[in-house]
Amino acid sequence: MAIAHAVWLGDGFALWGERPSPWAGARRGGRHPGAAAAEELAEAAEALCGGAGARAAAKAVPGEVVLRLPGRDGVPVRSGPSAEDVGSGDGVRLGEWTVPALLFDRAAATAFAAELAALAPTGGAAHDVVVGDDLAHLGAVAALARRLVAEGQVLPGLVGGTEADAGFAARWEPVVAGRWSAPYRALVAAAPPALRAAPSAPDGGAAVVAAALGVFTDELVRERLSGGAAAVPPGGGLPGRWLAALVDAEGRVDGAAPAEAAELSARLDRWRGEALRAHERVRLVFRLAAPDEDADDDPAARAEPAPGAADAGPGARDPAGGAAPWRIEFWVGSAHDPSLMLPLRRLWLGEGLPWLPGDVDEQVVAGLRRAARRYPAIGRVLAHPAPDQVSTDAAGASRFIRDHAPALRAAGFDVLLPRWADQRGIGVVLVAEDAEGAAPASAGSGIGAAQLIDFRYEAAIGDQVLDAAELQELARLKTPLVRLRGQWASLDERQLDAVLDFIRRQGHGRVRVAEVLRAAAASEPAEGVSLTGVRAGGVVGDLLSGALERRVEPLPAPEGFTGRLRPYQERGASWLRFLGGLGLGAVLADDMGLGKTVQLLAVLAAERRAAEPSPGPTLLICPVSLIGNWRREAERFTPGLRVHAHHGPSRPHGNELAALLGRTDLVITTYGVVLRDADELAAMPWHRVVCDEAQAIKNAGSRTARAVRALPAANRIALTGTPVENNLGELWALLEFANPGLLGGAAAFRGAIADRIERDGDAEATALLKRATGPFILRRLKTDRSIISDLPDKHEMKTWCQLTVEQATLYQACVNDFEQRLREAEGMQRKGLILATFTRLKQVCNHPAHLLGDGSRLTGRSGKLERLEELLAEALGGGDKALCFTQYTAFGDRLAPYLAERLGRPVLWLHGGVPRARREEMVAEFQSSPEPMVFLLSLKAAGTGLNLTAANHVVHLDRWWNPAVENQATDRAFRIGQRRDVQVRKLICISTLEERIDALIERKQALAESVVGTGEDWLTELSTAELREIVQLAPDAVVA
Repeated sequence: MAIAHAVWLGDGFALWGERPSPWAGARRGGRHPGAAAAEELAEAAEALCGGAGARAAAKAVPGEVVLRLPGRDGVPVRSGPSAEDVGSGDGVRLGEWTVPALLFDRAAATAFAAELAALAPTGGAAHDVVVGDDLAHLGAVAALARRLVAEGQVLPGLVGGTEADAGFAARWEPVVAGRWSAPYRALVAAAPPALRAAPSAPDGGAAVVAAALGVFTDELVRERLSGGAAAVPPGGGLPGRWLAALVDAEGRVDGAAPAEAAELSARLDRWRGEALRAHERVRLVFRLAAPDEDADDDPAARAEPAPGAADAGPGARDPAGGAAPWRIEFWVGSAHDPSLMLPLRRLWLGEGLPWLPGDVDEQVVAGLRRAARRYPAIGRVLAHPAPDQVSTDAAGASRFIRDHAPALRAAGFDVLLPRWADQRGIGVVLVAEDAEGAAPASAGSGIGAAQLIDFRYEAAIGDQVLDAAELQELARLKTPLVRLRGQWASLDERQLDAVLDFIRRQGHGRVRVAEVLRAAAASEPAEGVSLTGVRAGGVVGDLLSGALERRVEPLPAPEGFTGRLRPYQERGASWLRFLGGLGLGAVLADDMGLGKTVQLLAVLAAERRAAEPSPGPTLLICPVSLIGNWRREAERFTPGLRVHAHHGPSRPHGNELAALLGRTDLVITTYGVVLRDADELAAMPWHRVVCDEAQAIKNAGSRTARAVRALPAANRIALTGTPVENNLGELWALLEFANPGLLGGAAAFRGAIADRIERDGDAEATALLKRATGPFILRRLKTDRSIISDLPDKHEMKTWCQLTVEQATLYQACVNDFEQRLREAEGMQRKGLILATFTRLKQVCNHPAHLLGDGSRLTGRSGKLERLEELLAEALGGGDKALCFTQYTAFGDRLAPYLAERLGRPVLWLHGGVPRARREEMVAEFQSSPEPMVFLLSLKAAGTGLNLTAANHVVHLDRWWNPAVENQATDRAFRIGQRRDVQVRKLICISTLEERIDALIERKQALAESVVGTGEDWLTELSTAELREIVQLAPDAVVA
């Protein structure tokens, strides 16, 4: 055999050869007349590489391949060892010939090519076998792969999931950067065309070299890691299977769902980008330029036409029908100063700037190769000696905005898109106005649910409303990018058809106010149609803009109301009444202590005075601990209201209850009674249903929430100081009670709104939610001086404590046990272990006796208890009263008598087991006693509904890790009626889990106030590494 050749095939190559003897003729497309037989190829492989070559060739599979080779007169041209030896001239054409071949898979190809690396680049020969430049080139690529692996220039990745390959695989990928860029570029430039002679070979020398280098690098790393599979821990879901696949022979990742794999791939790309950028001094920037933009003052950039770039505006299209292409321009920027940038076109022309490093060319090319993984069009221009942009048409630009730009950003590249690219496509704007001929509506006009509103929908792109002519032109053009009034915009053909059909079918009409508000709350008024904005006047405009509460005619204290309403309370009561008149429910979410109770009582008093006969009874549902409070407040502010507390075993039923309701204005009951008497209460004629402390129904799927929603009423009101404690599903539950169906179903709300806000911080979804819920939620804060100016300040402080040696020893023992058991725990067992361990560690931080539960002495064993005594003694010494909250009833049982003895003052102890009557006595004693005292309270039993303004000190002994719960407890003292500044202290043991979880919560609150998991459940989702970091004990935690 005279010459040995190679052609690249996907993940390996085919070895074929030419014989030196004269060739007989062959028809075009037939068998190659000079091709060596398979037996000769095996002998040649052994002759070239010795035993190693023979072993690799033994793994190869004999077969045939079709090659596109130059020929003349139906006969392939005889080749020399190098490309320069191939015949040329008139009559030479490419044709297809079939040749025998040895097919080398990934492993065999790597082993054989690595042996070839020892031969001369071209002309290497043994036993009369000459190595063709295509085969020698693979040897050079393998040599580069071996050097990269030896110096650790590799990173792991995940590939697959394409139309050609639906499976996924773990791969070790070469990192060609810095000094490795020059030899790589030389290989690309010298890649012989014969190496890609197979019709299925990659297009271009750069693609072939990249594919071969990737295969060789991956196989060489696996060779080094062979036998290391046992070092990879089992389990761990897709990441665990991916890790295991990095060390096994084939690298397949089985059972990977496309969405799950895409998420892992994106995370790996971000990590890879960060790892590479740590060594880069420049960054790559990709900029989308419209056809009408100058390409850095280069007139040649507009030379080629781009079909599909159209304009919906008159005169914007080229009269000759031509259009310049869209361009994705490549720029290089400083890694340290975002303002320093240079187009690659000018870099390749030799322009230099002081901030550019000497190896900028290598860094840029390496970055472009990496970017080509996320935007394949870049790979097609890399063969050019000076790649500076990708030219595309309107459809390609649209795909870049939609698909490739996010992928490039996720991989760590900067992408500059026009401002219009972030706008949604075509949608509709809802326009609502008071019905023609109707009296102007105002907050004080007493209009009702029958008030009529004229509405219409108008098509819009961004903030541009389209007229009929523009819509017709868009329908005619149907291009993905259009120019409208000097501004480019994205246009989806399916969206356009849906909008046209929607406007044609239901584009205008006259409906009631409530129906308009529900329409304004919908993100999609019809399938495929997005609501992009609302323009409304009159009462609907006030409701949607949030101006109603400010413009509403205040409701002065009505006849029969004996108290004084503050201005904001007058507005709140009027707002409740006004929405009720429209047949709409409301969520009054004023801050704790701003007087939600008196606002509701004012509404009931005004309603009773205005209505003859009575509109019917209001059912107020509250926690059992608040029944007494509501009765006392009603007696105080509305003594004329007929009030019935529907609670206890002697409560009336059946006809007796029905008769009672006929002569009652306000029925107070509990959530437990509603659940037990659900059918009976649902059969009663309620005028209004009110939920106090409405967070009790935040779990929409609970039996209690379903029972409450089943109560029929003309008006529903939710009273809560914390409309969102943990997630936006709770807000949905409140509004589903107040205005059923307003936000759609729970699953649709989760997908369309909640996930986008909680997971991504989506500004558009946030604005939509605000527009949808704003008219029905009123929230004012005590800290807003425009609301209430005479409330004193609240000073919140963190008080740091150290552990005693005994506490530190117990703490470390718990951590050691936790880490050992965590290695084996999975699923629910893991969650249970985490919560149990956190409880034990918090108990240790409180006191050793709290953990041990052995009744042992309390004195001198806890740094936190010692600090608590100091704080309380100081407060009592100043003649003040203090609240102290703990979440542990068992510890409180021991703490109350201990503190009373140590402080020499009475210590009241309120927990869930205290009867209601005794509870009210304790509150009255604390509020009325002139003596300093301490009130120890269980966080769950006393966190809501109590008025304890006699205290001006609040101490949180142990943390609940939910700011909303802790704030509710603090507001027992910081509320209307408080005349002194309130000092709030949270006791935290330094360098323990208490300090680290406190820091976690601070970060969470910066993202979304009070949106953290219930109790500590969210902590179970932390990784093992994060958990170890949280629970570890640092030396400074212990008292010296």
